[in-house]
Amino acid sequence: MASIKHIFNELHYEMVRKIAEGGMGLVYEAHQLGAGNFRKVVAVKLIREEYSAIEEFQNNFIGEARLVADLIHTNIVQTYHLGQVGGQYFMVMEFVRGVNLEQVIEQHRKLGKVMPVDLAAFVVSRVARGLTYAHNKCDRDGRHLNIVHRDIGPKNVMLAYEGDVKLTDFGIAKALDLMYNEEGKVIAGKDEYLSPEQANYAVTDARADLFPLGIVLTELLLGRNIFRSADRAQSRRNILTMPIPQFSSLRAEIDTGLEAVIQRALQRDRDKRYPSASEMLTELELYLYSDRYGPTNEKLGVYLKELFGVRDPVIPTLSPRAPI
Repeated sequence: MASIKHIFNELHYEMVRKIAEGGMGLVYEAHQLGAGNFRKVVAVKLIREEYSAIEEFQNNFIGEARLVADLIHTNIVQTYHLGQVGGQYFMVMEFVRGVNLEQVIEQHRKLGKVMPVDLAAFVVSRVARGLTYAHNKCDRDGRHLNIVHRDIGPKNVMLAYEGDVKLTDFGIAKALDLMYNEEGKVIAGKDEYLSPEQANYAVTDARADLFPLGIVLTELLLGRNIFRSADRAQSRRNILTMPIPQFSSLRAEIDTGLEAVIQRALQRDRDKRYPSASEMLTELELYLYSDRYGPTNEKLGVYLKELFGVRDPVIPTLSPRAPI
């Protein structure tokens, strides 16, 4: 890391520590330095040197940065800058002081608990809110970008200790003129979080993000992904053919209103699924708020701090996954 520190110091970034590592990239916590002792905590996402030399990876990394640069929304991790140094591309991103949703699920499992139903629905509603914004995004010429994230899953949802919910990692997203895409030839996404159309190598639209969002909701409620198998091909077969259960029979606190949301999100025929993230968001919010005081960011933040034993004012940072 010494050489990376030296290189980035010249760019006015003080590399603090590596916080995550993936097959193709690394993520560091860093301080962006400026005049007058200015210091801002950021995340630096760095493509590995061996992949930086491959044009396909370069183009996708650049495409992701260009795509997310204008995705400015409270429920999406912000990207500030794309740079190149020593032959490697890097992105400077918002640093979320908190945990990803996979860590939340694992912590519940470790403690023998399940997430409260209202907070699970709230988290997913915030992801739906971010997706609504992304799916409706147009470029500066007014052309609809037709963004499809294609990698909705717990690792790509960050929860700040203050209770903010943020979708991240648009690295395999599909968008007009921006991202490398071979739909019909390869499967984009993780086997246990695919939509049926992804598992069938079909061309996707925004509705493909809603089926895995339904999977995430059920995983938060049950503490497990019902489609996951040790065999990747079996996970895909489960997505395509496994009978969808009545989730209220698996957890009594799931009432008819939430059951209806889950069942519609998990329709294999996308014409029977929610037509948009906005409609799924609306139904989740009607479930949460129509007849009672519902959850808030602050309530979620208090719950997360209690779950992970975090005490203010010093908040430790748990490492997110490298979203590459």
